[in-house]
Amino acid sequence: MAETLSTKKKAEQIWKKCLHFIKENVNEKNYQTWFVPIKPIEFSDNKLLIQVPSMFFYEFIEENYINLIKKALELHAGKDVTLNYLIDVNTTSNDSQSKIKLPNVSVNTKNPPVNVNNGSSSSSTKINPFAIPGIKKIQIDSHLNPNYSFENLVEGECNRLARTAAYAVAEKLGQTAFNPLFIYGGVGLGKTHLAQAIGIEVKKRYPDKIVLYVQTDRFTSQYTEAVRENKQNDFVHFYQMVDVLIIDDIQFLAGKEKTQETFFHIFNHLHQLGKQLVITSDRSPVDLPEMMERLVSRFKWGLQADITPPDYETRKKILEKKIELEGIQIPDEVISYIAQSITTSVRELEGALISIMAHSSINKRPITVELAKEIVDKFARNINREITVEMIQKVVCEYFNLKPEELKAKTRRREIVQPRQIIMYFAKKYTKASLQVIGAMCGGKDHSTVLHACRNIEDLKDTDRQIRTYIQDIDKKLNLSISTKPL
Repeated sequence: MAETLSTKKKAEQIWKKCLHFIKENVNEKNYQTWFVPIKPIEFSDNKLLIQVPSMFFYEFIEENYINLIKKALELHAGKDVTLNYLIDVNTTSNDSQSKIKLPNVSVNTKNPPVNVNNGSSSSSTKINPFAIPGIKKIQIDSHLNPNYSFENLVEGECNRLARTAAYAVAEKLGQTAFNPLFIYGGVGLGKTHLAQAIGIEVKKRYPDKIVLYVQTDRFTSQYTEAVRENKQNDFVHFYQMVDVLIIDDIQFLAGKEKTQETFFHIFNHLHQLGKQLVITSDRSPVDLPEMMERLVSRFKWGLQADITPPDYETRKKILEKKIELEGIQIPDEVISYIAQSITTSVRELEGALISIMAHSSINKRPITVELAKEIVDKFARNINREITVEMIQKVVCEYFNLKPEELKAKTRRREIVQPRQIIMYFAKKYTKASLQVIGAMCGGKDHSTVLHACRNIEDLKDTDRQIRTYIQDIDKKLNLSISTKPL
């Protein structure tokens, strides 16, 4: 026991002196992040054993600070010192008693003897901890669709910023400020295509990088299963191995506090190591409901790039690209008609084209404008069965006997302010429009005003009988107007 205590005390003394030297050569943030968590375990036979929190921590130290540590050891422990690592894998849960050792990691991980030659890079061979069997050299399915490449993505004003940033991320992995790259926009505008294009391009340029695309609902179900089987630690460490993590539809994390907390730790770890994060959402970070504030804050660290509905020229190019990929010929007037008629999303645009091709093939009919009209008119009518901000404005104005321009006037009159807040409330409830868009359509209000209005109406409908009646009546009118639209 005395021998064990003396070797531990010796290790602590040496490491304390090393830390003093290291602190003078790195900034405070890096010192706190990468050196304070290290624990000296023992020093014997000219070997210093230190404990690090994880294999990822070990990799970072070896890749970025090993020469600094060597110099410190040379000064305070002499030459020809061997530095050994003990990797302690702790669970990320709050239960400090719960510890799980990963296979092949619960042993001392040694590097070659430290023969310091005045900081020369040739003094030792760098170790890659992922060379440990079963840790990194496993094959991970990236879950990427090869059709979602940059080559198959049509660029337009609607997506130029997002596409340019996405390509830069893939081309210069780890060298841009776009981390995370947060891509947002309405349903069917090409967010998934663009996000996966990054992964495909990275795999093409950097074959050894681990790229993973995962939908948020799948991430959530995986986490739930890991909790049920008491494998949260394995779950977290799996995601921490990834070089490029692509999370699709992050808005579905809303309200899932435990899953958000876990993703928060994964995000922090990957970002700290310079790994790339790509996130898609149907709305901007500030508009995400029931999301941890510190997570939203991190979403805003990199670049937020929105995708908007394509204009006519872009819609036409999208159709022409799809037709080229299908290897068929369609008259230009048919392409123009589809592009003019379907304006909501890329998904609806391609869906209409596929339906036209299917009807032509099955019914042995040539693809003409007449056939296109039959199919596209059905698409257009079904699309129009959605509640829009304009529709809400119209219903509310009729209900309160107001003119639309009155609601946009700068006034504090109750008979104007209250209907305007009700419009904001229903727009947030029923549409995919961002808070900024809703505010702009209600007299140029900012997103904080919209949020205040929605919360105010939400509170009043529970305490004010008159407001509750307004909300119930308008809700019925909105849904009635949708259900009675002809197909």
